[in-house]
Amino acid sequence: MISGAAMKLNADKLLLQALKEDITSEDVSANAVIGEDVCGTAELICKQDGVICGLPVFERVFLLLDESAHFETDFKDGDFVKAGAVIGKIYGNLRALLSGERTALNYLQRMSGIATMTHEYAQVIKGMHTVLLDTRKTTPNMRLFEKYAVRIGGGRNHRYNLSDGVLLKDNHISSAGSVAKAVAMARDYAPFVRKIEVETETLAQVREAADAGADIIMLDNMDLETMKEALAIIAGRAQTECSGNVTKERLLEIAEIGVDFVSSGALTHSAPIMDLSLKNMKSTAK
Repeated sequence: MISGAAMKLNADKLLLQALKEDITSEDVSANAVIGEDVCGTAELICKQDGVICGLPVFERVFLLLDESAHFETDFKDGDFVKAGAVIGKIYGNLRALLSGERTALNYLQRMSGIATMTHEYAQVIKGMHTVLLDTRKTTPNMRLFEKYAVRIGGGRNHRYNLSDGVLLKDNHISSAGSVAKAVAMARDYAPFVRKIEVETETLAQVREAADAGADIIMLDNMDLETMKEALAIIAGRAQTECSGNVTKERLLEIAEIGVDFVSSGALTHSAPIMDLSLKNMKSTAK
């Protein structure tokens, strides 16, 4: 889980990198037509239905450019918003509002799109035993924000990064020589508090992983009948995760066979953005 504290501690440097990407020396367009000390406002408009996510990030972008900027809204992350709604108003130096507009919207649109797609997936299996997870298939330098958006949309986070847990995939197993050897080596090396997950592609690997004492067994790209057989082999000796080609259309049938977790990379790598815009920008100078 990505906590609010983690966002505060780690977000600013990423937001500054994004701003520096967009402003190498100055915003020529804004500086050409707006006076240095002119203040103003703009409205954040929702152009499609969905789950809003990233409002504090949206505001923070402007604060990094103008410490007097502030955002007023009656919405919070996780709220469902309708097309045409005025989400809120941003106030501040007009040059800062213009310069930060695209970066702020990029974050908000991306995060809201992920939260919306995650919500749609989560609704399919709401109330069932199976838990919806994301993956590490995130946009470079956007993982903090994208995994937060998954949580806001109603999903859960898989490991945050490579330091967060042991997941022995096909290349780890082939390098070690076998599933059993890989599990034994991981058990010997990793801190005892770390769970060990093993990715399996065949029933033989499932049996070997269960016999080796894996804590979690991932059933990778298996059809339903093979997964049912795998669950019978595991027989409660490990938690189970289904992964690979997990679409919204397949979610219900996967959950119905009783796996503990189902992970979908699509939540972060294929979510479309939510259409939002900053409109009606105007000067408040007298």
